[in-house]
Amino acid sequence: MYPEQYKYTNDHEWIDVSGDQGQVGITDYAQKQLGDIVYLDLPDVGRSFKKGDVLGTVESVKAVSEIFSPVSGEVTEVNSTLTSRPEAVNQDPHGSWIVRLKLANPAELDQLLGAAQYSELAK
Repeated sequence: MYPEQYKYTNDHEWIDVSGDQGQVGITDYAQKQLGDIVYLDLPDVGRSFKKGDVLGTVESVKAVSEIFSPVSGEVTEVNSTLTSRPEAVNQDPHGSWIVRLKLANPAELDQLLGAAQYSELAK
């Protein structure tokens, strides 16, 4: 259920890394807990975050939740499609990235969970 190549946080974010860039999103478990997503507040391109900083928020019919940065880095792109179609996260949470980050410290990836570990957490 959870893509093997992704890394995961205890706060239910994922990151898919290619080179020095990573796409970040929320997991299937997170979107199920939130329910129907109606709005995403996304950061500006060029903004830098430390691991654990709040990248943005996701608003659903049930709640507003923060999205935390899984690693330190600079936002190189935001998925602007999600501003007009936030429900895409419900439809395909592991295919709907929220931001792309240029990694500041790739070693931080070693502190994240693999797919099997995350599956156990999300039971």
